[in-house]
Amino acid sequence: MDFVSIPVLQVLLLAIMFLAVFVEIKTGGMGAGILLGLVAAGVFWGSQYVKGLVNLYQIAIFLAGILCIIVEMLMPTVGLLAGVGVAAMLYSVVLALGGDINALYAMLIAFTAAIVLFALIVKRLPSSRLWSHVVLKDQSRANRGYVSSTPKDNLLGKTGEVLSELRPAGSALIDGVPVDVVSEGVFVAKGTAVRVVAVEGSRVVVRKV
Repeated sequence: MDFVSIPVLQVLLLAIMFLAVFVEIKTGGMGAGILLGLVAAGVFWGSQYVKGLVNLYQIAIFLAGILCIIVEMLMPTVGLLAGVGVAAMLYSVVLALGGDINALYAMLIAFTAAIVLFALIVKRLPSSRLWSHVVLKDQSRANRGYVSSTPKDNLLGKTGEVLSELRPAGSALIDGVPVDVVSEGVFVAKGTAVRVVAVEGSRVVVRKV
């Protein structure tokens, strides 16, 4: 397996390994992704070990990282083990590549390539419980009771009385309810009758009647 010592092929094998991890985190199943990743890992670590470039300690760290990710997929935790697993895998790979700056560059290139490939296929993959911990799915939608502010469009055209002086902001009593309002840039005294002439989101603009 001398051909694996070629940097480009090393990067390719690493990219496949990382992609397999991403796919398994997304799907949570022992499918084709993990099998491809295991083959790539076997070729990478096997060739490095035969050449004496890695030892059992480095391989054990890598396997421990995989074990952490598997446990994370099986247990309802908050994702901590998955993070530890990925960190252990990255650390072992850096050691396997020599532990220098070139190793970091090779790993970064492989990791980036895996992320790009994963982004292209992520929407077509089923989601696992672990993936739901990693990615926030809930949206603050109005039909679920989430609103940034109370709609005030119904106040348009209504009249009321100024409760506090508008300089130009203040409050007015409209339909028996105090409302924060703003005048059209002019001073309006307390007790003055006003009409709502514009509603811009939560901003209610009034004018003297």
